[in-house]
Amino acid sequence: MPSFDPSASLDAMHSPSLPHERLLITRGVRSDLTISIALHSTTLGPALGGARVWQYDGWMDAVEDSLRLAAGMTMKNAAAGLSLGGGKSVVFVPRGVTLDAERKRAAMLDLGDAVEQLGGAYLTAEDVGTTAEDMAAVSERTEHVRGLPADRGGVGEPSDATAAGVYSALTATLETAFGTSLVAGRRATVSGLGQVGGRLARRLAAEGARLIVTDVNPAKRAFAEEIGASWIEPGDEHLVETDLFVPCGVGGALTPEVIGALQCRAVVGAANNQLATRDGAELLAARGILWAPDFVANAGGVIYLAMASEPGADAAAIAARVADIGHTVQAVFRSALEDGVTTLVAAERLAMARIEAGAPALVAAAV
Repeated sequence: MPSFDPSASLDAMHSPSLPHERLLITRGVRSDLTISIALHSTTLGPALGGARVWQYDGWMDAVEDSLRLAAGMTMKNAAAGLSLGGGKSVVFVPRGVTLDAERKRAAMLDLGDAVEQLGGAYLTAEDVGTTAEDMAAVSERTEHVRGLPADRGGVGEPSDATAAGVYSALTATLETAFGTSLVAGRRATVSGLGQVGGRLARRLAAEGARLIVTDVNPAKRAFAEEIGASWIEPGDEHLVETDLFVPCGVGGALTPEVIGALQCRAVVGAANNQLATRDGAELLAARGILWAPDFVANAGGVIYLAMASEPGADAAAIAARVADIGHTVQAVFRSALEDGVTTLVAAERLAMARIEAGAPALVAAAV
């Protein structure tokens, strides 16, 4: 297998001053699929980050994605005040290949073996392309899993909490951009209607937002009709005049070209690694577009997984912590304005201060 340089092509990763601690690349003996697990930082605790099953042009693209995503998880967990580091696993599926149920299960068993090799330094969970049931399969090979189904002694999928956190970030962004957090009557364009994007779109529609939605899966058009949203073909959503642009699909959506064409006041969404290039933060600021950094806005899921896994978990306390994401977003906005930096830099400073101090965090993950 060719060597891989983890520093290559990572200008979108969110923690430039921290190198990755470890990179594991293996081919599953059951599924014959390449699996990469990137450990970015375990300074604050074991690295928590979901398992992504996704199609890429080549396995190197999948590995690079795991590195970017792991770095983002370090920032996310630190900014959320969790005693957790950052990691991510990616199962590479070649373009045009569809996994049947048997091969998907085989891939999850292979992933479990890979996670076990890391001896608890990495905790996996659901992400794009995986579910709580998939994590149950992973748990057959390792105990270092979060988000198991309730009937398997777990806390279930974190999508509800992720969506709730993004909603809190969204209303905080509205407050800063428009002087009011009210959703009713606001125009919002939601790109990506998966587990989180779909939940968020449904809530925004119920509260009276004027929605335009899209997804790479054309079957989601029926969902758009169900919630009373207008549909736009994927690839054109950034061209629509709107108040909020809400990226909830895969990362890298905010390319320089997309940013240059955006017709909105603010961007806040559930997608990880939204910036295709790091200078996207400067491009957004130069256009007067307020951006809520993704690793702050979408932290509800990891907050839920960490807190719900604790003995005597309190649902009300978890909900309050998730809702507090809005306050963190507003603190980032204030810091960026006061210091004359982008919201990305302000959010990174918040996370890095916690990492460098190694201060006792608010929540300790059960390992």
